[in-house]
Amino acid sequence: MLALGLTVGAQASSDGIAWDKAPKLTNDMAALQDGAKTFVNYCLNCHSAAFMRYNRLTDIGLTEQQIKDNLLVTNAKIGETMKAAIDPQQAKAWFGANPPDLTVIARSRADISKGSGADYLYTYMRTFYPDADKPTGWNNLAFPNVGMPHVLWQLQGDRRPIYEEKQEHGHAVKVFKGWEQLTPGTMTPQQYDQTVGNLVSYLQWMGEPIQNTRVRVGVWVLLFLGVFTFLTWRLNAAYWKDVK
Repeated sequence: MLALGLTVGAQASSDGIAWDKAPKLTNDMAALQDGAKTFVNYCLNCHSAAFMRYNRLTDIGLTEQQIKDNLLVTNAKIGETMKAAIDPQQAKAWFGANPPDLTVIARSRADISKGSGADYLYTYMRTFYPDADKPTGWNNLAFPNVGMPHVLWQLQGDRRPIYEEKQEHGHAVKVFKGWEQLTPGTMTPQQYDQTVGNLVSYLQWMGEPIQNTRVRVGVWVLLFLGVFTFLTWRLNAAYWKDVK
């Protein structure tokens, strides 16, 4: 089983580009609030989060009034789940398939050879490039032949990937080297990466809102078990010390 796992991992690592490490901001309330704003303004038009209710955003420091004023872009009520505004039949006609629900997308995209689901999303949202041969006019290095357009292109601008040819096993192969900025976006590259990092952190939090509490409780449980184990060991030694 170990050999099979290593073989599969080696094959997976050779497919596509390496994933960049996503920032860990699930404890940063300001980052999560910014990510929620980006999600509602750019993602919720096509993608639902059918297992997340708007009022759950109070867990990241927002009041219900702030949610109503800034994040309820449709006629949805604050206690309802986040449903996409797009009609499913229109979405299938435009993109070839209905856009997936994003509630647990950060948990479902992990790859043992490349990284976590957050790493995938962070790389995916930063590797779009124009491709006139595609129906949407866009392609993606992390997800080749993707059916989704680059919804954040105005923020990032247009870029094209730069490749370098190398010889491997007697064959010429293209190796990704970097990016050339064709037209500027409304954000600098650093600002765009931060915005995507906040968005990915929000998606990661949305997949398991209780995760930070779970980790904190887990640490205290392990500490308790460690202390209890020590006391049990000493009690056992005291109990048996006079037994010959």
